Amino acid sequence: MLLRLTYLGVTNAFALLRLLPRSDRDKDVEILALRHQIAVLQRQLDGHRIQFQSADRALLAALLHTLPRPTLRGLRLLVHPETVLRWHRTLIARHHAATSRPRRRGRPRTAASIRTLVLRLARENSSWGYRRIHGELLTLDIRVAPSTAWEILRQAGIDPAPERTATSWADFPRSQAHALLAADFLETVTLTGTRLYILAVIEHATRRIRILGATAHPTAAWVTQAARNLAMDLHDAGSTVRYLIRDRDGKYPALFDAILADAGTTVVRTGVRVPRMNAIMERWVRTCRQELLDRTLIYNQRHLLRALHAYEEFYNAHRPHQGIANARPLHPLPEPITDPDRLTHLDIRRRDRLGGILHEYEHAA
Repeated sequence: MLLRLTYLGVTNAFALLRLLPRSDRDKDVEILALRHQIAVLQRQLDGHRIQFQSADRALLAALLHTLPRPTLRGLRLLVHPETVLRWHRTLIARHHAATSRPRRRGRPRTAASIRTLVLRLARENSSWGYRRIHGELLTLDIRVAPSTAWEILRQAGIDPAPERTATSWADFPRSQAHALLAADFLETVTLTGTRLYILAVIEHATRRIRILGATAHPTAAWVTQAARNLAMDLHDAGSTVRYLIRDRDGKYPALFDAILADAGTTVVRTGVRVPRMNAIMERWVRTCRQELLDRTLIYNQRHLLRALHAYEEFYNAHRPHQGIANARPLHPLPEPITDPDRLTHLDIRRRDRLGGILHEYEHAA
């Protein structure tokens, strides 16, 4: 006991002599570090090994990194001095990583606007490959590599130009809608059992319907005259129709196609029993039956023509069409009402057509 006490007294005396040249700041730093180590040891009284948490490492590194290396080696620390210095280097590295912008490796990402433009050029020009698209970008002063255009097309799942050049039938009506007409015959029966045939055409772009006539005997002469009347109407209206889609019905004579060809309109015949190739016209036939023919008792041919012309005017001038954003073939949609007072006091009047079969609604004058 006495020997142990003597040893401790001598060692503490030398320790006191070693502390004399130190500044008060270094002593305060050492005291704070030792106190925190005691707090760490108190957390480990359950017998587990000593574990420094992230906050403990950050505090000790911030306190001790300013001390000189010899002073740091003379401290009573639970870890090696090199460990404290490593904690400090890690803390500084994390600080710089959080405050500096991360560096992206490799080629910079292509701007979203350029990607959108490349896809638009490929969509609007099916015969253009990635090199042709790259050349068009250069004329627009957009500098990208040809491989960039190729990669954009590949990621979007767009086939190479040779595989996109062939136009499918589904793409043909959409791309040529402004220059397309569609024709078809539909049948109805009068009260006396007479079967009448109606010939009508519709414009794909505007959904405007034209009733060319109705007859009980669609002879070649009658159909040919209807073609002449259609060609004159299109010429007077300044139409730019280039194609007319029709089925393979035997009622169309060869002269029907020849007259339209002389007027600059090419007749395109659908496949055998493929009504979807003339879907817009077939949809109008169904609409005409649902809204007019199935709800009207037709007396004779004269009555049918009067009803058809009334329905034609209703269909073109008033009825909204979903295929053209609920607009009307002959009239665009009016401006929406924004006046709250007018919306509160709406005065809507109804006008009946064909004895109440068709209803038109409009604001009171």
